[in-house]
Amino acid sequence: MTGQYDVAVIGGGILGLAHAWMATRRGLKAVLFERSARAQGASVRNFGMVWPVGQPAGELSSLALRARELWLELAASNVVDVQECGSVHLAHHLDELAVLEEFSSRGTHTTNMLTPDEVVRTTSLVNPEGLLGGMWSPTELRVDPRTASAAIASWLESHCDVQCRFRTPVTRIDGKDIHSADGRAWRAERVIVCSGSDLSTLYPDVFLHSGLQLCKLQMLRTTPQPDPQVRPPHVASGLTLRHYTSFADCASLPALQTRIAEESPELDRFGIHVMASQFPGGEIIVGDSHEYGDDISPFDKSEIDELILRELRKVIRLSDWSIRERWHGIYARHPERPVFETETTEGTQVFVGTGGAGMTLAFGLAERAWKRWMGETE
Repeated sequence: MTGQYDVAVIGGGILGLAHAWMATRRGLKAVLFERSARAQGASVRNFGMVWPVGQPAGELSSLALRARELWLELAASNVVDVQECGSVHLAHHLDELAVLEEFSSRGTHTTNMLTPDEVVRTTSLVNPEGLLGGMWSPTELRVDPRTASAAIASWLESHCDVQCRFRTPVTRIDGKDIHSADGRAWRAERVIVCSGSDLSTLYPDVFLHSGLQLCKLQMLRTTPQPDPQVRPPHVASGLTLRHYTSFADCASLPALQTRIAEESPELDRFGIHVMASQFPGGEIIVGDSHEYGDDISPFDKSEIDELILRELRKVIRLSDWSIRERWHGIYARHPERPVFETETTEGTQVFVGTGGAGMTLAFGLAERAWKRWMGETE
């Protein structure tokens, strides 16, 4: 036996890192396993958006805001660079403006409506042509998804005494024993499996009966723009209102959905809603699309990229639309739960399927789980 631990976490993405962190905050000895040299899945293939405004009022909104606090705690400890950038939802159609006004008037989230002139002063990315207004939310954060996971893992190892075992594929879990591909074994009192969309590799039967669905998204990154703003807000178009569940019960939403379905059915076919996030170097991550289940192909569709750029040109303006990089990510989502949890054997917990909200919810979900497991009171 190579080592004995209180907790073993399988998966080095943001959800696995969150669990390792929460374990060490309770004085537990933890080991984390990641099959690659660094996280390479959904945790690095996203906008870098921490997006509380997209979570529905109630428990999920509270968890997102708690996760936001934890991100800022990491920033205060110089673990990762976190920008408090906020977000702006744009309205270029009357039905989009109606949804934003209805949502903001409820007061469930910290938002306020902006006039077209106020939107333009808030972000230089906006296309003012046809702009009717927008909605400001101050709660959103920006982190660099390509470096954040590695930085957190390094900090957990150096400051929290977490043993991070990269390049260590776990092939089997027998009770409290964790076995790797090279024949080594470790023992832990509690095992938490955070393998994301790869759950089917370690637990194919669990994945088959879980209700989890895989989702593929395509994204793009522009070349650096000249004179980028300092801490520019995330920008979301009206198409986004039909994607995030925080807007789902707005009475004005069906009219927007119907218009898009009639005018641009191709957007619904590929689940396209467009957003943009500008990083300090001036490059902008834009996207994205959503293809599910059997529609997922290993081959990216140029049609999707073209549709994303077509819709973005309607709502934002760039000095240079040259695309530096294109990629896709795949994540697992549950149709009814913010995360899929199940105990496979005593002491072994599967914890996967945060959908596209891993950066937003992972820390909050992990902390909630650990409070439950440890019998802590709120």
